[in-house]
Amino acid sequence: MKVIDRLIQAEREKKTLFSFELLPPVRGKSIQSLFDAIDPLMEFNPAFVDVTYHREEYVYKELPNGLFEKSVQRHRPGTVAVCAAIMHKYNVDTVPHIICGGFSKEETENILIELNFLGIENILALRGDAAKGEAAFTPHPKGYKYASELVEHVDQLNKGEFMYAESGFKGGFCMGVAGYPEKHMDASNLDTDIKYLKQKVDLGAEYIVTQMFFDNQKYFDFVKRCREAGITVPIIPGLKPLTTKRQLTLLPNIFKLDFPQELIKEAEKCKDNKAIKQLGIEFGIQQAKELMEFGVPSMHYYSMGRSTSVKDIAEAIF
Repeated sequence: MKVIDRLIQAEREKKTLFSFELLPPVRGKSIQSLFDAIDPLMEFNPAFVDVTYHREEYVYKELPNGLFEKSVQRHRPGTVAVCAAIMHKYNVDTVPHIICGGFSKEETENILIELNFLGIENILALRGDAAKGEAAFTPHPKGYKYASELVEHVDQLNKGEFMYAESGFKGGFCMGVAGYPEKHMDASNLDTDIKYLKQKVDLGAEYIVTQMFFDNQKYFDFVKRCREAGITVPIIPGLKPLTTKRQLTLLPNIFKLDFPQELIKEAEKCKDNKAIKQLGIEFGIQQAKELMEFGVPSMHYYSMGRSTSVKDIAEAIF
């Protein structure tokens, strides 16, 4: 079932859905490690499960002649295979992340055709991050520089317009895209960021999932500004429970977000990560209740392959 259809149905029933995102396990681990992370969350009947894509990394191997050879390594299994495994075991809709970085246009279309063959109806279209070791995002020479270009490609495919020849493609994808309540790190300001977000919606995106945030007011203000800009699609809040003290500096550095002062004050009182984790659960419950009162379409959690805190929050709110 398409994510947008689930969201429309939930809105009609005045119901908030539950969904989460997970990382494919690192290479060398079995599929069971993935299932172990998912099992505790399945009792909450997730409407869909996002599966991230992690692009290639470049390493340099020294040759016998003293020169260095550049080679590509991928440290996590393919997102397509992980989505298929989850669908087969749990009978739940999966949403693979499709990124611009590291892919040509032709490779992107081949992946989409493969997903369609597997019966996967949803994708999250993203630009993706810079490759490890790169100061800024560099697109594939024959790929896309912006997520809007990827969205346009998928929309054309949905209409039956292929790069080369028809492939028996049926149905079409429901597309989600990312939104940033505290603006994308590369955007000059939030107004500009929202302008480009609307462009993606106008090109065919049917819902938005936000970057993680800890200050609900940032989300409320973001939704208001999106609506004023003419964006009418559902905007799903992306959430992550605080689990370690290190995240107080790590998450703002990576994702360019702010922590509420009241959360920082309480975190400073915690003596160890066990106390921080409990604080994260308690804060997450209160954050979720306020968002559900606001009427969000789904509570979408970035589980990062760890389900315990998300499970404790879900038990309190669903």
